[in-house]
Amino acid sequence: MEIEAKLDESSEYVDAIIEKYIPRSFDDQSLKRTFGPLRYEYNVEAANLSMADPIWDLLDRGGKRWRPFLFLLICEALGEEPSKFADFSMLIEMVHNGSLMVDDIEDSSDLRRGQPCVHVKFGVDIAINAANAMYYIPLLAFLRNREIVDAPTMLRAYEAYSQELINIHLGQGMDITWHRGLAEADNISEGQYLQMCSLKTGTLSRLSARLAAIFCDASEELTDKLGTLAECLGIGFQIQDDILNLTASSGKNQFVEDYVGSDITEGKRTIMVIHTLHHGEGSDRLLELLNMHTREKDLIREAIGILEVNGSIDYARKKAVEIVSQAWEDVRDDLPQSKAKETLADFILFAVERDY
Repeated sequence: MEIEAKLDESSEYVDAIIEKYIPRSFDDQSLKRTFGPLRYEYNVEAANLSMADPIWDLLDRGGKRWRPFLFLLICEALGEEPSKFADFSMLIEMVHNGSLMVDDIEDSSDLRRGQPCVHVKFGVDIAINAANAMYYIPLLAFLRNREIVDAPTMLRAYEAYSQELINIHLGQGMDITWHRGLAEADNISEGQYLQMCSLKTGTLSRLSARLAAIFCDASEELTDKLGTLAECLGIGFQIQDDILNLTASSGKNQFVEDYVGSDITEGKRTIMVIHTLHHGEGSDRLLELLNMHTREKDLIREAIGILEVNGSIDYARKKAVEIVSQAWEDVRDDLPQSKAKETLADFILFAVERDY
């Protein structure tokens, strides 16, 4: 698929930008560039063991890099040369991966992308510190690009970054309280779930679009529309991820085997679970299975079966398409015709139709 090839190409491009800010291996010069002139003496080994190694260990495991891809694509669709603002593409990817490190600790996860989680491999203390660094080191993009972006525009971009970083923590907090049973998790409405996705998964994609629109001097109205489109893409990606968590075919792939049904183990209240709880049969048994946090494959398959019987997986597919398609309809005519616009349309379909 053309989109997959474009994502692969963009991934290499974004990783090269990340290396400008977090090298794979620090030396004295790169430490000075990142952390400032030293007063005494840096310890290069400690910097690598605590930051460069765990950060790149996670980044090198892959990932779609679709948020920076979206940022660059929207810049192009708005008539700008994407390379002009390329440094800001890494900001979004760094924050995303930092949030994954923290998420794995909060969920007591063992594996991420088929390998031991960063906190398992390097220690919880190292992982927390590295994850926090991934929220803040990208701010250097604002400092190093002041010559190409005027002060009022840079302030708007920084305000967008600040707000979205606030938002993502509430989204994660809502998700945690639900699957831990600390809030009224059995009566969550679909609207509350979608708002959680908007804050958790939608926030960084929304930031991608908002930053692109701000740097390209788009109107406030168009900036908001593009932000909504990107937010809906994030929600669509989340719903599709939730579907794949239940339906991916493992074959002989141990990574997929361990991945399938892990949302049942965590007790997550996905849109499929909510649909069954509100509209389906077997909801009491489903709640019982979710609250067990079981790793037993037979029990996980039973829970998935309840969702299938109630049509909840098909419902989720249709809902993802509906959300993303409506957002695209709202902004499509505001973008000039171009190859980038065509690619954006293709990417929107990819978001809700992909099988990995």
